[in-house]
Amino acid sequence: MSVAHDPHYGPWTIEQVLALEEDRGQRRELMGEALMMSPAPGARHQRASFRLTSLLDAAVQAAGVPAEVLEAVNVVLPDGLFIPDIVVVEAEAAAEDPITFDSEAVLLVVEIVSPSSSGRRTDRLLKPPYYAEAGIQHLWRLELEPAPALVVSELRDGRYVERTVAEAGRETKIEAPFPLTLDPAALVSPRA
Repeated sequence: MSVAHDPHYGPWTIEQVLALEEDRGQRRELMGEALMMSPAPGARHQRASFRLTSLLDAAVQAAGVPAEVLEAVNVVLPDGLFIPDIVVVEAEAAAEDPITFDSEAVLLVVEIVSPSSSGRRTDRLLKPPYYAEAGIQHLWRLELEPAPALVVSELRDGRYVERTVAEAGRETKIEAPFPLTLDPAALVSPRA
């Protein structure tokens, strides 16, 4: 079944994007004034997202950090609206059950790199400067190919600096923003 949409000409605003009907088949993000649409992620991506969200949630609770770990929520940036794969937000902001989160409430953003070439470019090159401009202190990037690896970065002087790269098959301890030990291979391996 196809759905007719009113044609849209010119730049987009956050309000216009949020006014679009919900569509679970795609993500709609705003980079500057340009609307970006991407298809729903595949099983490997979703498996990794669920498992990493669970690990992050346990780490946040163990550290006693007043925060919530959420998947695929709207984050308003100074010049855009992104839907990171996973975010850790201040508990006070999440308690209000908002449609969007201001970037000031975000402690950590996780992007799981899409296998498409445009998805890789977006997650690796295009999104990080927007997150940095918003002042989000921690950015993690989970690479799925060629082998799972987690790149842990921290904001320094307005740009992200890699602190740790966790490689598949090796338990790696991450210290900030809260202690967590993981093996990226365990995030994507199907259950037997």
